[in-house]
Amino acid sequence: MTSRRTILATLALATVTAFSGVSAMAKDTLRVGSYPSNPPWEFKNEAGEFEGFEVDIINEVAKRLDMDVDIKGLDFRALFVASASGRVDAVISSLTTTEERLEAQSFTQPYFLGALGVGTKDTAGISEISDLKDKRVGAIATSFGEAWVKEREEELGYTSYSSYDSTANMLTDLRNGRIDAAVNDIVGLRYSFAQTQDSSLQVPVEIPTGDLFAIMMPKNSDKLEMVNDAISAMKEDGTMAELFEKWMGVAPAAGSVTVTPMPFPTLAK
Repeated sequence: MTSRRTILATLALATVTAFSGVSAMAKDTLRVGSYPSNPPWEFKNEAGEFEGFEVDIINEVAKRLDMDVDIKGLDFRALFVASASGRVDAVISSLTTTEERLEAQSFTQPYFLGALGVGTKDTAGISEISDLKDKRVGAIATSFGEAWVKEREEELGYTSYSSYDSTANMLTDLRNGRIDAAVNDIVGLRYSFAQTQDSSLQVPVEIPTGDLFAIMMPKNSDKLEMVNDAISAMKEDGTMAELFEKWMGVAPAAGSVTVTPMPFPTLAK
């Protein structure tokens, strides 16, 4: 007859074996930092879940790498600290790849060629860049738009500049007349204005900049090459084009960075 001790030992062994199996099957998690109010790139829906073009991209990347995804919302400036410190594995926030940023961070290949826009109210009297003279201008802190505005302060001749931690606060000040113009990613501006259904808001000025949007990662991340390879595969099999059309409403141009596999960028020597 089997002793009670033998039965307990058998059960204990079975329990250890079961948990070992679960552990072996557990997926790694891709930790992602994201600015939570940046539609159509990334934003939280009514259920508090992240949605957007880049959210779909990072979810698809993780799926191809057989990884789970954990997206955390952070202030725009905090995204850079989180990446540099290794608290996140990747950052999505319509981020432009620049030489300055490449000194402290790594980036995947680009998947979008961006442009800035100037958002105004229809009573602001702004229809071209030169109309920013003597106007009150705002942009998001540490963004490409802020750098563009500040570098051209003398040329543009604006009266004052306001820096914002969030797009929502910037657009609130625009609607309330505390600034005359908001300089930001043109796709984001148009999307936000469409959501407000305020016909007085417009984007009369497009500023071609050639800035390339990509996923930011910690410097020399051991995941950089595999994430970049997943993006290349998405471009090759048409997935990236499908996501682009889903969120932008049009198909990407043939030969554009959205459909052309590329290596990840490195610092110019």
